[in-house]
Amino acid sequence: MKKRIPQAAYIFAAMLLGILVGYLIFSHNDKAQAKELAGYISIASDLFLRLIKMVIAPLVFSTLVVGIAHMGDAKSVGRIFGKSLAWFFIASLVSLALGMIMANLLQPGAGVALPSPDAAGAGLATSKFTVKEFFNHLVPKSIVEAMAQNEVLQVVVFSMFFGIALASLGERGKHLLAVIDDLSHTMLKITVYVMKFAPVAVFAAMAATVAVNGLEILVSFAVFMRDFYFSLVLLWVILIAVGFIFLKKRIFHLLALIKEAFLLAFATASSEAAYPKLLDALDRFGVKRKISSFVMPMGYSFNLDGSMIYCTFATLFIAQAYGIHMPISTQITMMLVLMLTSKGIAGVPRASLVVIAATLHQFNIPEAGLLVILGIDTFLDMGRSATNAVGNSIASAVVAKWEGGLMTEEEAARAEVEIEQEAEAKLHTEA
Repeated sequence: MKKRIPQAAYIFAAMLLGILVGYLIFSHNDKAQAKELAGYISIASDLFLRLIKMVIAPLVFSTLVVGIAHMGDAKSVGRIFGKSLAWFFIASLVSLALGMIMANLLQPGAGVALPSPDAAGAGLATSKFTVKEFFNHLVPKSIVEAMAQNEVLQVVVFSMFFGIALASLGERGKHLLAVIDDLSHTMLKITVYVMKFAPVAVFAAMAATVAVNGLEILVSFAVFMRDFYFSLVLLWVILIAVGFIFLKKRIFHLLALIKEAFLLAFATASSEAAYPKLLDALDRFGVKRKISSFVMPMGYSFNLDGSMIYCTFATLFIAQAYGIHMPISTQITMMLVLMLTSKGIAGVPRASLVVIAATLHQFNIPEAGLLVILGIDTFLDMGRSATNAVGNSIASAVVAKWEGGLMTEEEAARAEVEIEQEAEAKLHTEA
């Protein structure tokens, strides 16, 4: 069977080719000519950005409605639901805050000095987006208008009301829920199609960026990646430390069990790819399946720790790169926006890019800044996905501990032996 080349390889090749083409343009043309050529090349990346924005509103609506509606029968597991949601909220808040703090401390975008697009001058009124305006802006006057203008915050609010109402209908709402579920799968498939153009967009983005700014811009990319992964390591330490408080030394056994899932999520840049292996690891750890099968899917919608830290870190990097000052009050408001707009898009390829695209629009930061980090996003997504896998597995184990659904070490050891025996027997049967 022919081995399929992963998209990450195409993206990496496109990035290198884009750097080469951009450097040739930069070195063989004057500044005006290079800028004109970069403008033509960037058509591909601009179209890609428009394609991403095209799917935002229907994607958020359909996935969030389905997620909330499926939680409508959670009365029998109300405590699990409440405790899980509390953990996810706190973990998301910590991740977002850590990204904001590290971006302010490390200043990865300082000195990049990207030229502002014509649509966004030097005096961007980012500070006008106040907490008062945030709450006034929450509720849409018209959901059609909100979707047409990609006002994702308003789409989220409407989707929450819609999902809760749909769940309350019981049997009468099942048909409509099935239709919206089909819509969500269709939008996910469209997103997959859109992401197939990522290598072309990466080539165009890198070529246009290097053509205008030269190879010096690559140093900024290296600094951005270094600072982000340093911030990720800090987040891992925090997650493991909190896990240790509840699970004691067993946390290290859990980390050993999820090692393979962690590497799979990292290599594929997809935390969803590691989902089956995470469930198996939790079974071996002693988490009862009735807990893990409920908490894990919730976690994939509400507990994307790696994506959370990236959203604040990358958004502030883009603002810094354009020389846009964001007061702390505005940054805190941005955290609240990200907390809401990031929910309900689990399974979306490059979900963080979709969220960041929406956030940049909310705060009048040039959306073209998204193209600046597009070329290296694959390498950043690997760390995000692996972090999401770690965060969700620890969350499942802790909730199981709270609910008495975690076996003792002796029981878990016996369960692991049984799992091994079942796997071996199945292997012999298939052979």
